[in-house]
Amino acid sequence: MTLRPAAIRAMGRSHRAIYRLTGGRVLGRVAGMPVLLLTTTGRRSGHLRTTPLTYFEDGDTIVIVASNGGEDTPPAWWLNLSADPRASITIGAQPQPVQAREATSDEHSRLWPMITKTHAGYAGYARRTTRPIPIVILVGDGGSPSPTTPLPRD
Repeated sequence: MTLRPAAIRAMGRSHRAIYRLTGGRVLGRVAGMPVLLLTTTGRRSGHLRTTPLTYFEDGDTIVIVASNGGEDTPPAWWLNLSADPRASITIGAQPQPVQAREATSDEHSRLWPMITKTHAGYAGYARRTTRPIPIVILVGDGGSPSPTTPLPRD
């Protein structure tokens, strides 16, 4: 285990605990961006996995970015959503079920400039990696994650 992944995991555990303890009043924003807790089902373990992530709002949908800090490997939460698009998000203190799907190419083209304008770091992440960085659309469980294609399956 290298220092960077270990440090990231430790920060994630601390962030989750503080966020939950305070209902998102503390660490509900990072670098000026709102933060949610995404809970997915582990694709191999079947255990619930919770990750703090910055997010964007696009109408009635929540948008998250599977950048993994510009690493060439996708984030584990993205692989989990690829296996099972059912998840939950917590914004503040209230969890809610969501369905996830990858943004279409048209949606990606429309959303990427908004994302990089809000936080230029995402453009840097895209330059650091050879993989395309997915944009993930989260829709409340009462809504439909489609009009387009669902997340890919492994």
